[in-house]
Amino acid sequence: MKIANNILKYYLRNVLFITGTAYAGKSTMAAMLAEKYNLIHCGENYHASMPAEILTVEQQPNLCYFRIMKGWQEFVNRTPEVYCDWIEGGAREAAEIEIAELIHRSQGRKIVADTNIPLKDLAQIADYNQIAVMLSPQAMSVNYFFERDDPEKLFIKEQIMQAKEPEETMENFKA
Repeated sequence: MKIANNILKYYLRNVLFITGTAYAGKSTMAAMLAEKYNLIHCGENYHASMPAEILTVEQQPNLCYFRIMKGWQEFVNRTPEVYCDWIEGGAREAAEIEIAELIHRSQGRKIVADTNIPLKDLAQIADYNQIAVMLSPQAMSVNYFFERDDPEKLFIKEQIMQAKEPEETMENFKA
């Protein structure tokens, strides 16, 4: 099934999208706007509200990656190209869930969404005044990735340090 963009645009008319690069302040901005204007706030990764058992490896291989990976060393030692493909594939798969979730949540209420829906897709399903793009230098996400007190990031750093060549693995992961 394919839903035409003009239909999606109609059903997403109550949604404000904030997208952009890591460390640009998207989550902070979305939370502040939601509070100030009494909007429903869809924070980062709101697609994760989809029950995991609904996702299939055949239809959402990137979102199911952690179910099928051989171990954390596989994850931290992937090439930058494989990692990039996974991120982009996951964004495409998550976009389908996010769009369905936003249509569901936005009926009769305004929403602000911190989203990873690709910008080329947002431009087709939302008006320009519904989209804000926030950018930060790429070096910020590389240099400060492990600086945040985030249990997931600390876990990944721990896995990197357990590698046979931790320095090499860290440089590969940063790349």
